[in-house]
Amino acid sequence: MDAHYPVSLVGELDPNLSRGLWLVKWFLAIPHYIVLAFLGIAFVVLWVVAFFAILFTGKYPRGIFDFNVGVLRWTWRVSYYSFGAFGTDRYPPFSLKVTDYPATFDVEYPEHLSKGLVLVKWWLLAIPHYIVVGILHGGRSGGLNFVLVIFAAVALLFTGRYPVSIFDLVIGVNRWAFRVAAYAALMRDEYPPFRLDP
Repeated sequence: MDAHYPVSLVGELDPNLSRGLWLVKWFLAIPHYIVLAFLGIAFVVLWVVAFFAILFTGKYPRGIFDFNVGVLRWTWRVSYYSFGAFGTDRYPPFSLKVTDYPATFDVEYPEHLSKGLVLVKWWLLAIPHYIVVGILHGGRSGGLNFVLVIFAAVALLFTGRYPVSIFDLVIGVNRWAFRVAAYAALMRDEYPPFRLDP
């Protein structure tokens, strides 16, 4: 079976992370949270437009696709900088476009999408993934990802090093979540794999 999945998420760990900057990154990221709140509203509205476009034409309008991928890309950068990974001290760009930032996200544009799958994939077919992602990212404790990131941050504070094994797991957990987000956003028909690796 081909291991390639057409949704890619990458994070390059900054080797010179500050020991304590992670304590205030949530505050520094507030401007991004505000912008992403508005972009999230646009994302949902355009998701509805894309839903009907796919239903009637089998195509995801390219402009809407690029915008929505850009919103997910921006979200990943901010998450990577802050509580999603604490993987870099470099401030995220205010951009939907691909940049040289150490956290990247992309989805291959589909030439054709199933008109029938659009009716069920984002809710019914994705339920098993929603359960897993809920455990990995949600819950009262903040999910496994949050716990891992806090462990890594404490290790960074006391040792000056981000444990690479924790980092690899954090990236895998985020990769899984963003693959499911792209699938639920109707961007691909291929079912997301149940795995953390690329």
